[in-house]
Amino acid sequence: MDRREVTIARLCEAFARDHLELTELESRIDLAHRATTPADLDALTADLPVRDTGDAAAVKPVGSRVREAVRDSRTLLAFMGGVERRGNWTPARRNVVIAIMGGADLDFRDVELPPGETEIYIVAMMGGVDIVVPPELSVDATGIAIMGGFGHASAARDSEPGAPVLRISGFCLMGGVEISVRRRGESAKDTRLREKEERHRLKDRQRRLPGGE
Repeated sequence: MDRREVTIARLCEAFARDHLELTELESRIDLAHRATTPADLDALTADLPVRDTGDAAAVKPVGSRVREAVRDSRTLLAFMGGVERRGNWTPARRNVVIAIMGGADLDFRDVELPPGETEIYIVAMMGGVDIVVPPELSVDATGIAIMGGFGHASAARDSEPGAPVLRISGFCLMGGVEISVRRRGESAKDTRLREKEERHRLKDRQRRLPGGE
């Protein structure tokens, strides 16, 4: 990641933490694109609060698998490119995902989330973010989309106290966020075929009930 990308990521993270208004974010990103010296880039973040880069305490092993330490925060940047997280990766407690003319793919099906909330805050500007979750994971998603979309396929809603919850929020400008529910190992096509078969079986059972058509 070059210095310009680091500056843009820093600005987007500041916006996610309510240190910048949207208009100010857009203005500074434009200035970052037009900056010609490191000093020009440094000036764009000089008035922002110092980032907290400390990590949280390590999480105890879950079952037979040892998890790496869970960080307090992490920023994933897809700037005119892509970023991907799949398999047994470890999200932070608060994750800021920035897609500017790029895309991000986050798959939570093999992730062992810690108890409580794990937060995903998304900024998508002419970019997209695809999130895949397993059926048993509780997901709470809200977002604002302008000339874009913030789609959410329902996953589990109710959870026991202290159970993992994925809380997704954010903002899309001419971009999109898609949250889909899939079983482990399923492709998007596999999920569509399975759901189609399940709908057919449900209709068949309904026809067999007394009074059914």
